[in-house]
Amino acid sequence: MNKPARPFARQLRDVAGKIVGEAFTRQGFASAEMVTRWNEIVGPEIAAHSEPIKIQWQRPGRSDLGSGGQEPGTLVLRVEGPAAIEIQHLSNVICERVNRFVGWRSVARIALRQAPLRRNERKAARGSDPVVLARIATSMPEIADDDLRQALARLGAAVKRS
Repeated sequence: MNKPARPFARQLRDVAGKIVGEAFTRQGFASAEMVTRWNEIVGPEIAAHSEPIKIQWQRPGRSDLGSGGQEPGTLVLRVEGPAAIEIQHLSNVICERVNRFVGWRSVARIALRQAPLRRNERKAARGSDPVVLARIATSMPEIADDDLRQALARLGAAVKRS
């Protein structure tokens, strides 16, 4: 019986990594780490009010063809409305930290887009009503372990929400 030359199933990290990497590349990011490690790159104070959307790279003009170097891009950030002016004043600091993280002068300017941050919407949706949790927990008296009962109540509330 002939065996296949390679395993049929591929690991999820290999498949998902390529798909996610392609999506970030279309947004101008060299790697997904710029988005996933934003808090570490710029610090918690700045990251609490901003998130990177994309990097816009300048197209080389005819005079730039012989220079051989890539011009730094513009980092586009989504910022909350009230914090936009503060982020604008910190744009030099953000550029410096991003360039230090990447290891070369990749960003020279910051462009701001005022909009609510997407991660705050996800955190708000995760909150459960304590009354619902208590009602679900009391409906399971046969479970003696209190931690397990509370965990199952949170799971039940999450299933009810969806």
